[in-house]
Amino acid sequence: MTTKGRILIVDDIPTNVDILRRILRKDYDLDTAASGEECLAKLPAFKPQLVLLDIMMPGIDGYETCRRIKSSDLGPFIQIILVSGKGSAAERIQGYEVQADDYVVKPFNHEELLSKVRVHFRLGDAQRQLSAANGLLQVYTNDLEKLVEQRTRQWAATQDMTVFALARLTDSRDTETGEHVLRMRFYAQTLAVDLSQYGPYTDLIDERFLQNFYRATPLHDIGKVAIPDAILQKPGRLSPEEFEVMKRHVLAGGETLDQTRDYVGPGSFMDLAAEIARYHHEKFDGSGYCEGLRGHAIPLSARIVALADVFDALTSRRVYKPPMPLEDAYEIILRDSGAHFDPAIVEAFVRSFDEFKPKGEVAPWMQGTSHPSALNCNPCTELAQCSSAPG
Repeated sequence: MTTKGRILIVDDIPTNVDILRRILRKDYDLDTAASGEECLAKLPAFKPQLVLLDIMMPGIDGYETCRRIKSSDLGPFIQIILVSGKGSAAERIQGYEVQADDYVVKPFNHEELLSKVRVHFRLGDAQRQLSAANGLLQVYTNDLEKLVEQRTRQWAATQDMTVFALARLTDSRDTETGEHVLRMRFYAQTLAVDLSQYGPYTDLIDERFLQNFYRATPLHDIGKVAIPDAILQKPGRLSPEEFEVMKRHVLAGGETLDQTRDYVGPGSFMDLAAEIARYHHEKFDGSGYCEGLRGHAIPLSARIVALADVFDALTSRRVYKPPMPLEDAYEIILRDSGAHFDPAIVEAFVRSFDEFKPKGEVAPWMQGTSHPSALNCNPCTELAQCSSAPG
């Protein structure tokens, strides 16, 4: 029998609690609290996967309650949606600063709330899976010396499987873009290998960087699990308002991977995964999103992925456009050197462009370990997902 997800409803107004109970009771196990103090007291026993947290309450308010939950041992595994009758930008920002995962303004649409709840359960499940996998990997480092080589191979394999499982979670939301994750990883790795050989970043890109980068790049769009289906799967251009929502996937992805990295500790491929997820839509001239970083303030890993991601978006069929010829995409990449892209990475793209072309019946990104960028890893051939157009 499937266990229902657990939601803790925190609100001091009984009418509000009753409304949420009616919406959620069919699909979830519920408990309630009338104050921040009662909420914190119930956490250890109830262990909710999601907390619907009112902001204005007697005693400690929702902001402080959220901060305390997120700083607790259970915090990394609990999704928090703040619920408020106010929705100004300042109030939303204050909520995100205390690590809230989402913000809902009353009165809300019941179906929209249910959709948000489902999204956050998926995001929380993905985060727990990744943390559990990396926790097991940390244990392997304490094994006996004679088992080190074997455990290291298991570590790498488990990381790859975890990454691919999470990438496929994103793929399950949008199958339109085919083998995007696998292609994009090949393109990005090709650029990284070229840069490691010809510069100007030879001092930054060593063997460890290449290995971690290879495992990290499929997670670049993991934040899209937090984007509503109506926007993610829209068969056409997004409105300005919808595009603002779409932009949030870099924040959701970055925050999720940051929390996972903080839980398992620095030094793993999660360092690169988190910065790629957050910054791969920044542009070299500072016109990207969400932070408007410029030039070398953008992490190198994200600058590489930005070019690979756009090239694949240009040359792939999408529901709203046919694939662009490789030569036209090539010209667009060159034209945007110094604007969208790091000129040094564009130079690497020019040097390695032959690798971006399909060879015979099998494209290079489907050729497994035949290219040096594969680094002895076995790419899964069933990954996909990236519905956003370039830029």
